[in-house]
Amino acid sequence: MLSNQEQLKYSRQIMLTNIGEQGQIALRNAKVLILGVGGLGNPASLYLAAAGVGTLFLADGDVIELSNLPRQILFTENDIDNNKADVAAEKLQAQFPDTNIEVIDEMLDKELCDYYLEQVDVVLDCSDNIQTRYLINQACVEHKVPLIVGAATGFDGQQLTIDPRDNNSACYHCLFPASEKAPANNCQTIGIMGPVLAMVAGMQTLQAIKLLTGNPVQINQLNMLDGLSNQWQQFTMKKQKSCTVCGG
Repeated sequence: MLSNQEQLKYSRQIMLTNIGEQGQIALRNAKVLILGVGGLGNPASLYLAAAGVGTLFLADGDVIELSNLPRQILFTENDIDNNKADVAAEKLQAQFPDTNIEVIDEMLDKELCDYYLEQVDVVLDCSDNIQTRYLINQACVEHKVPLIVGAATGFDGQQLTIDPRDNNSACYHCLFPASEKAPANNCQTIGIMGPVLAMVAGMQTLQAIKLLTGNPVQINQLNMLDGLSNQWQQFTMKKQKSCTVCGG
């Protein structure tokens, strides 16, 4: 059961038919890994903690730089040169004391993925590194943990939900096979507008909340945002039998 304080705090969510008290309890019991605490991970962690997710794992081995501040909204100039996950955890814990925040202040490798994926219900890929995307995609497929991918450059964004528990779910490798030239552009090479990251992170967070509360989530659908025209487009993708990660 929810406490009186929880019922009051989350009343606007609880009154939603698709959430209700049981959905809020599910959020309280949920454990979510956010991989990358930068432009996507900042707003995603804020919204998940605010929604009442019980445990957040924040993973990032990078330190805060001055050029991060226009879009990484948890950080200030006083935080420069400190680890992103450490700083984000401290600020989130102060604002949302009911959420347990755990820090992974290094880049994930295969061993760490195997360790932490045994503990979580869903992963948000908020990284900006293609090798990291391939790593977490493969690990989530192996451990059958839902993965919500977000990416953004310039005025454009992408979001994809992968659910390895469904045998028909395509994975990131189906869309961008590692043997082919994968997209290498990132905000360091072509720039980024902060609100685009907020929109993509909002979509990732919404998908996570729906998954955690038992609401349907569309798989095999690549959502693409054109920030200049304010349009979202959806593209259907299929699981590739030839995929070396999830096929066969």
